[in-house]
Amino acid sequence: MASEETVRGAFMIQEYYCRSMDAPIYARLCEAIATGLTRESRVGARILDWPGEPTRDALPLRFIGGLHALVRAGADDDLTAIFDGSLTGLAEIAAALNRALLQHDDALLPWLDGPPQTNEPGRSAALMTGLIEVARTCGPKLELLEIGSSGGLNLLIDRYRFDLGGAFVGPAEAPVTITPEWRGATPAIPPIEIVSKRGCDIQPLNVTDPAIEDRLAAYVWAEKPERLARLKTAIAMVRAHGVRLEQADAADWVEARLAEPQAAGVTRVLMHSVVWQYLPEPVAQRIRAAMATAGTAATDERPLAWVAMEPDRALAEQVVTVRTWPGGPREIVATAHAHATWVKPGLPEAGREGHALVDGAARVGF
Repeated sequence: MASEETVRGAFMIQEYYCRSMDAPIYARLCEAIATGLTRESRVGARILDWPGEPTRDALPLRFIGGLHALVRAGADDDLTAIFDGSLTGLAEIAAALNRALLQHDDALLPWLDGPPQTNEPGRSAALMTGLIEVARTCGPKLELLEIGSSGGLNLLIDRYRFDLGGAFVGPAEAPVTITPEWRGATPAIPPIEIVSKRGCDIQPLNVTDPAIEDRLAAYVWAEKPERLARLKTAIAMVRAHGVRLEQADAADWVEARLAEPQAAGVTRVLMHSVVWQYLPEPVAQRIRAAMATAGTAATDERPLAWVAMEPDRALAEQVVTVRTWPGGPREIVATAHAHATWVKPGLPEAGREGHALVDGAARVGF
């Protein structure tokens, strides 16, 4: 069991991330929870007596997602005042929050049962920077295998339009154009063709279910209405066309997919974003081993690649990494905001100061 100090510290860690990602209302809420949450409610007691590692378990995001769901349902005026920025004092926020928890214990407790499945479509822009590098290295045709797909919104990556610093990828008629702040030179885009894409999740979400749509919307930070609008359009795209998404253990699924015949001239790509921290270590080890084994069999005619967007806690940023077989070690090709609001191609500043790439990869756990 985590100590109460560790739990409160997890909310201060989340406060830092929210503040650094230009979300002051959520930062203030996290600080108020860290300093003022009590055990008066069952929710408060369960949080402060958390049995796992609260940061790794994304406990703050679980809890705040539940609070936002109540706000979206118009269930509590005090919570609404917190989320719209009307209430700003930390003591006042904590008092209002603790009152609300007593009233909404039953509704909030289930939100603590599992990790958030945010399924942010904007992350496709960061993943696309990795896929561009794979296409440049291995050739244009890519077969995508995504783990931790949640509701499959990043499996729409070939149907989105991307504006990457003035370089465009994807169909011009796409209902969603993703335009991150591009912090670098306009990239040269090689020919790229996604010939197939499949995904899996241990608990996939049917985003066409209105209740699931509401749940995903609750995980979108209230301060970012543009993210909510994009989410709703992406879900409409799934309703219209569907995605190929399976319920499966990630290691089982990766092993099975890697064992399938691979077409000549097509690069098989394992892809994931903000997933690795949620995998049990035995599952992660099996995926590493399966990729290493498949990598030894990869050829120039049938290459293998691994593209990931995962957090580097030391940098407080996401790193986009690429590894190809046959080829060399994993490389960092970009850093990004957690929701890919901005993308910066190239090494992080720490890397330029002698920070070895392998160390950066190790910090994100693979």
